[in-house]
Amino acid sequence: MKLTVLVDNNTLIDRYFYGEPGASYFIEDEGKKILFDVGYSDVFIKNAQKLNIDLLNLDFVVLSHGHLDHTWGLDPLIRLYTEAIIENLNHKNPIIIAHPLTFYSKKNNGLNEIGSIISEVKLSKHFNIKLSKEPVWLTKKLVFLGEIERKNDFEAKIPIGKIVINNSENDDYLLDDSALVYKSSTGLIIITSCSHSGICNIIEYAKKICEENRITDIIGGFHLLEPSKEQLQGTLEYMKKLKPYEVHACHCTDLNSKIALSKVINLIEVGVGLKLEYK
Repeated sequence: MKLTVLVDNNTLIDRYFYGEPGASYFIEDEGKKILFDVGYSDVFIKNAQKLNIDLLNLDFVVLSHGHLDHTWGLDPLIRLYTEAIIENLNHKNPIIIAHPLTFYSKKNNGLNEIGSIISEVKLSKHFNIKLSKEPVWLTKKLVFLGEIERKNDFEAKIPIGKIVINNSENDDYLLDDSALVYKSSTGLIIITSCSHSGICNIIEYAKKICEENRITDIIGGFHLLEPSKEQLQGTLEYMKKLKPYEVHACHCTDLNSKIALSKVINLIEVGVGLKLEYK
């Protein structure tokens, strides 16, 4: 499995890519091409072009959850495929994979929409959509986890704004937040974008679904942005016991949290253009 970071808050030194507060990863496995999240704008397309990555031949587009920094790139993606049709360019028709709550409207801090600006109905006119709470295997070794079980007492306890369901506003605990997991020969590769469901919850659920306790790498946002003392300490204690081979924490992981994590795990820098490969 090969993974390339197309969007992150950071870019690598002496690599001339675009960064933004968002996430997007291009993944290749068993001949399948997967785009995991689309960031906030068209930056993922620009960076893919710089990296000579063809986004017109995707098999799957997986969305981690509905927030703007992970889904608003759907608009330029639709434009990219629409223009390909107009110009008679070779292209596939990727399947969109997401949790059933991903396209519901979300509100927070006076903003009336922080969720996807493309509705499920509109998106279905361009791509096939598969919504699932259950795990979905994209290849023999790569799985979309669906709805994450939340079992610990220090993560995912505080709602982020409201989610609008049947014209009713409810506290949003981001039940749509999910992740990808790859079963490598040395252990699991956890690929997450924001970890609203809790990075430790995600890892435990990944171990359950994949029937594997070894963790080789964790890449993505840990949602440790000025975390509570309880959340940060719980995460540190968990990671210390877990002993992953290495960790690529990025996106929504603040500096203080990275410093704390670096004291208990092998933390490695992440930026747009980073390429990782696992067997």
